Amino acid sequence: MGSAYQEKTGPNASIDIEGLRRFIRERKLGDAADLRSENISFGHSNEVHLVHFEGKSWVLRRPPRGPLLPTAHDVMREYRVLSALQDTAVPVPRVYAGCDDPGYIGAPFYLMEYMRGEVIRADGNSFANTPERRKAVSEGMIDLLVTLQKVDWRAVGLDGFGRPDGYLERQLRRWVDQLARTVPHTRPLPVMDKVRDWLKAHLPESPAATIVHGDFKLDNVMWSPAEPPRVIAVFDWEMSTIGDPLADLGWMLSYWPDPGDDPSRRGVVTNLAPEPGYLTRREMLARYEANTGRRMTDFAFYHAFALFKLAIIMEGSYARFLHGQTDDPLFVHMKQRVPALAEAAWAVCESAAH
Repeated sequence: MGSAYQEKTGPNASIDIEGLRRFIRERKLGDAADLRSENISFGHSNEVHLVHFEGKSWVLRRPPRGPLLPTAHDVMREYRVLSALQDTAVPVPRVYAGCDDPGYIGAPFYLMEYMRGEVIRADGNSFANTPERRKAVSEGMIDLLVTLQKVDWRAVGLDGFGRPDGYLERQLRRWVDQLARTVPHTRPLPVMDKVRDWLKAHLPESPAATIVHGDFKLDNVMWSPAEPPRVIAVFDWEMSTIGDPLADLGWMLSYWPDPGDDPSRRGVVTNLAPEPGYLTRREMLARYEANTGRRMTDFAFYHAFALFKLAIIMEGSYARFLHGQTDDPLFVHMKQRVPALAEAAWAVCESAAH
């Protein structure tokens, strides 16, 4: 095991080329004599490396380095659900191989197709540069989620992938536990305690279970920018399971820019501006309700819960930063962002009472 394994997660982290070459050879995936890699990680979760050999380019995904929260960054979970969705209407990359043995590169990993398209980021440099295109993107996100939730998860081999019964109760227990595990390493977060208690008191009854992506949001979707814009891939399935379909809707819309947001929330959850053409959250909910028949009467719970989870994830990243386990410069800002997220979640809780 080389010195790469002492590296921190970040843009300079590398992979063990010799170990990966051995895996490719043993799995008969090709001649890896000329194998090379480059770190193309954009997000702040699993590492993404582009590996080149035999004139082709594949993507390798592996967990970040350092101690992980339970079930976090589960790349083999990603690999299983991507494999199950290969021949469905859900656009996902082709997967080539998965490996749960850390003996090759120091961590589990999988290899998948390198997709070429556009992902909409907050910098504004995307094809979604007219009201018509932004409207198409808004409708496309809802329609994509509905398509995913229509997949018969048992028929595609995901029976046992999750436990649908009691999903929300388990989720709430899990995230409350992760909060309790994290704050001893960071600082007290009293507003999060208020949100936690409100969520416990307002747990709704779930609709029939579907596949849950777990991180369904705009920057995990790749588009073909041709007219009309079309989704070509959904990424980052590490949190996927079988459970309450409204969890994904709440997560996506917690990130969604809305002109009605308080200024204190803008820039904390997303830097994407609520530009003309993007549907409002209310309009997104109406389209989802019309296409699924599911009632949105308890949406405040899913919205607040999404912000609560996001705050806990960010606080976990902040803990890694404080303990020197990552050099990602984003995480220094979590000192202010997490309390601001807690306030945004509490505002949703309070608005639900009116």
